[in-house]
Amino acid sequence: MLSFLPPPRIIDAEVFVRVPENLRRDKAPAPSQWARQQHPGVALAAFLEGPSFDRDGNLYCVDIAHGRIFRTTPAGIMSVVTEYDGEPNGLKIHKDGRIFVADYKNGIVTVDPATGTVTKLLERPRLEGFKGVNDLVFASNGDIYFTDQGQTGIHDPTGRVFRLRANGQLDKILDNVPSPNGLVLNPQENVLFVAVTRANCVWRARLLPDGTATKVGVFVQLSGGFAGPDGLALNEEEGLTIAHAGYGTVWVCNRLGDPVIAVRSPIGIYTTNIAYGGPDRRDLYITESHSATILKARVDVPGRAMYSHA
Repeated sequence: MLSFLPPPRIIDAEVFVRVPENLRRDKAPAPSQWARQQHPGVALAAFLEGPSFDRDGNLYCVDIAHGRIFRTTPAGIMSVVTEYDGEPNGLKIHKDGRIFVADYKNGIVTVDPATGTVTKLLERPRLEGFKGVNDLVFASNGDIYFTDQGQTGIHDPTGRVFRLRANGQLDKILDNVPSPNGLVLNPQENVLFVAVTRANCVWRARLLPDGTATKVGVFVQLSGGFAGPDGLALNEEEGLTIAHAGYGTVWVCNRLGDPVIAVRSPIGIYTTNIAYGGPDRRDLYITESHSATILKARVDVPGRAMYSHA
């Protein structure tokens, strides 16, 4: 970020919904294994991630710490779709209504929103387990791009990015990423943006016609915070929106990567992921994970319609 650029406009987010008392697990006898490893000493009522809207305007998100999928109505009524033996993280909704989840424990799974049934789709490719999948995004042809983060970082830059083609073929696109996290495709689907959490930056990977990556470089370099960039989204002007976990801010950048808006959290610093919603897709919804809260802010440029709405 260049110092001579004008500072981003600051928008203060507001609370949209908080996980209600009857669904909070912060007083559980013992934290989950995931919570003990990832956030030791923190009593997590829920660790929200992976927001995504269905066609009816319901907002789905996950609770990684306790293996739950939540659904919140436009009126802010939250309920549990399913609870299972998993660590769900990224969540996207297919255009046929199925929910796809990047589950740290189980790989890629699907969830039936009507019954809550969880089905494993991709757990051990070639009989090898994943490090710990994190987030996913659909291409217009039904291919799924997803990140395999595990515990990678600058000390172990072996995080991976995969594509699961609609025909079932699995391709490894990158295998040298220090903590790959959220990801999003440009409208032409020839560029993949990947949040690289532990390096505090976002990579830009050009995709060749055969789907392989070339000329991978840093698109946005952030600074500060206790974590780094997490969830990503794109707006209608091809601006990248970045949830900066551990900083309490969501950056809305222009198509060149310059920050033009800083959306600030009023309640905590673990702003982990984002989704555009509302009738005109100008409402930005943000998961603040430590407080088990979903925030909301009004922005100028609509978010790009997801594959699920095509």
